[in-house]
Amino acid sequence: MDWIYLAEIALSGIGSSALLALTGVAFVLIYKTTRVVNLAIGETLMLGAYLFFGFTGAMGLPAWLAIPLVLACGALFGAVVERTIIRPMLGTSPLSIFMVTIGIGSMVVGVVELLWGLEPHRLISFVEEKPVFLGPAYVSPKTAVALVVATGTIALFLVVLRYWRGSLALRATASDHGAAYSCGISVPKVYSMSWAVACMIASGAGILVGTVGGISPAMGVFGLSVLSVVIMGGLDSILGVLVAAMFVGLIEAFAGAFLGGEFKQISTFTLLMIMLLVRPHGLLGTAEIDRL
Repeated sequence: MDWIYLAEIALSGIGSSALLALTGVAFVLIYKTTRVVNLAIGETLMLGAYLFFGFTGAMGLPAWLAIPLVLACGALFGAVVERTIIRPMLGTSPLSIFMVTIGIGSMVVGVVELLWGLEPHRLISFVEEKPVFLGPAYVSPKTAVALVVATGTIALFLVVLRYWRGSLALRATASDHGAAYSCGISVPKVYSMSWAVACMIASGAGILVGTVGGISPAMGVFGLSVLSVVIMGGLDSILGVLVAAMFVGLIEAFAGAFLGGEFKQISTFTLLMIMLLVRPHGLLGTAEIDRL
């Protein structure tokens, strides 16, 4: 057995895990604060990738300027969607909001196809192509950069969430909306902030995903893998998402290497079905108990 080859597959899977975890954190942030299952998270990721493509390609901006612009546009997109579409629907059927997020994703895909067409594209390379080795195992430079950036972003987010005073309002709102109101917390502002931050994170993740594998209007399907990770880890557990992302990334990498690329998502959804049978609320999600 070629252990170096296995190590290279595992490292590639860990890189994918970091991107899944980064986008999963954005998904959980929205769900924890507003209890909205946002199925447009994959399309938000795609939008960030295409905005970066537009800024660096058509407008000719350098990557160091395009990246913060993409993050700002992602935050603005999230805030506008929350204020104009999601907030007026809060309190209605969760299924209705769920379907609305699907519609938002479809609209984003339509806009992208109108502006940039159906053909796939490559993002400009802002990563050095110098080979990266961990011991004897080779790692793609783009995968290595994506892993470092995604891991650093997640770590920074967790530190901010733990020590920033404003995060107290977010955690209070996530725990109990009524109690947060009674303490003088502006829950609507927390809603807007969570959507803005989550969409900003997803847009940044789109740049990383597009840098590794290119971009196309169909790249929003990455959101299905993210949804699987979130369900497996627990809809309201960031730690659970991080653990599940590691499992899914590694399983997809080994399934793709030994069984073929078409088996990557099959293996993911098979694992998801097993998890739902064993732990319906996810690895570390909160089990809801209904009392009669």
